[in-house]
Amino acid sequence: QCQLRGLWRNEQDSLMEISALRDDGSFQGKYLTRVTLAGVCARASPLMGAQQQPHEGGWPTFAFTVRWDKFSNATTAFAGQCFVDTGGKETLTTMWLLREAVGSLEEDWKATR
Repeated sequence: QCQLRGLWRNEQDSLMEISALRDDGSFQGKYLTRVTLAGVCARASPLMGAQQQPHEGGWPTFAFTVRWDKFSNATTAFAGQCFVDTGGKETLTTMWLLREAVGSLEEDWKATR
């Protein structure tokens, strides 16, 4: 079974640390991205999420949001699932949506990636 708690690294060399996983499946941590919209040095940003507890033999699904702290006016929502291969390696797969603040309703079309 996958354990979300711990330190994770993605293909872009960003780091995510889930430091608290509660019995109800909620969790919190921080995310340090190596990719920024503003092209500036990123800082650790807070994340909060929830894990769906898997049924027998299943792999847990989860979702979390990251509020990019102090360097961007964007928020990203991630949804994914955790898998364990036959060698015991845990892997998280995710899809994400990033929402950047825009100045008007007319600019809304370009706000989500």
